[in-house]
Amino acid sequence: MPVLNRIAAYADEMKGWRRHLHQNPELGFDCYNTAAFIADRLREMGVDEIHEGIAKTGLVAIINGQGQGATIGLRADMDALPIAEITGAPYASAIPGKMHACGHDGHVTMLLGAAKYLCETRRFTGRVALMFQPAEEDGGGGQVMVDEGAMDRFGVSQVYGIHNAPNVPFGHFRTTPGPIMASVDTATVTLTGKGGHGATPHDCIDPVVAVVGMVSAIQTIIPRNVYALDEAIISVTQIHTGTASNIIPETAMFQATIRAFAPEVRALLKRRFHEIVEGHALAYNVKADVHYDWGYPATINHEAETTFAADVAAEVAGADAVDGNSAREMGSEDFSYMLEARPGAYLFLGTGPGAGLHHPAYDFNDEAAPIGASFFARLVERAQPLA
Repeated sequence: MPVLNRIAAYADEMKGWRRHLHQNPELGFDCYNTAAFIADRLREMGVDEIHEGIAKTGLVAIINGQGQGATIGLRADMDALPIAEITGAPYASAIPGKMHACGHDGHVTMLLGAAKYLCETRRFTGRVALMFQPAEEDGGGGQVMVDEGAMDRFGVSQVYGIHNAPNVPFGHFRTTPGPIMASVDTATVTLTGKGGHGATPHDCIDPVVAVVGMVSAIQTIIPRNVYALDEAIISVTQIHTGTASNIIPETAMFQATIRAFAPEVRALLKRRFHEIVEGHALAYNVKADVHYDWGYPATINHEAETTFAADVAAEVAGADAVDGNSAREMGSEDFSYMLEARPGAYLFLGTGPGAGLHHPAYDFNDEAAPIGASFFARLVERAQPLA
């Protein structure tokens, strides 16, 4: 596998960076120590500019190439998850209840490896904007960076990101033009009836019966309202009510995750969800309070940039190790906001067998970091070549 020789020489150093980050996870926007560690490494490498405090703890570093040209953006997410780690690794999380269970420590390491190479070689025109983003898992740090003007401020013309993919063959890349990951919305419904004794339901307004009816009806939205080839998901993931076998409760609640690829399907799901809840609330004589959290939009790759990124990946990994028309996924990503702001592409990099993402036994495969770093570096050199 043709990892760039210079980046291959960084492999042990990159492993050290990654394992330090793994031991010291931070959540959401509170990535203060993570950002400081990244900034220190970037200063040692000799980047030309470091801009901190974007989206609270995010940062953008600039590397100047040779001569005038465009600015290409490369993004890595920094935040961890509120999960207790069970890997037993010597570098396991030192912070109880927090761990890098999604590989963002590896994403940061890949981008740092590319940064070191690009600082040393500078075989490109224009500039590179290295975008280290907090709060991908919760909070939409990508949207905040865009809203705070990161794309305009640094003149980013196109933007790219990678996510590791456990249980995809090691070193294989997957991507696709158009939607690659789904939008994600969260609905929380609280039903209020009239509580009382289980022996006298005629004196009560039972929210338990109502919640059962609503959840059953909501499952008809996709098979009866969405065209069969327009993939979408509604999963009711929580139902809470009641305290004892002989008490009809006053309230019940349920929560659902709602995902789609097309904006019009997303809007349809929201409309039908509200209609069903409101109609059933009337039928069951309960009050329904609906909180519908409009979350991350679908991650939609741009066609030309995706084709280009797949070509670069083939240069690094070999043509047989790149699927440029892979199946899309129902997971979600706030890199979607960056792709709404600028053309670009998102790719997955296989890390081989192991625990899945968001699992307490997950661990990033350090051998994959030089591959991702090589991809980022060649992407820059190919997108903005020297004359």
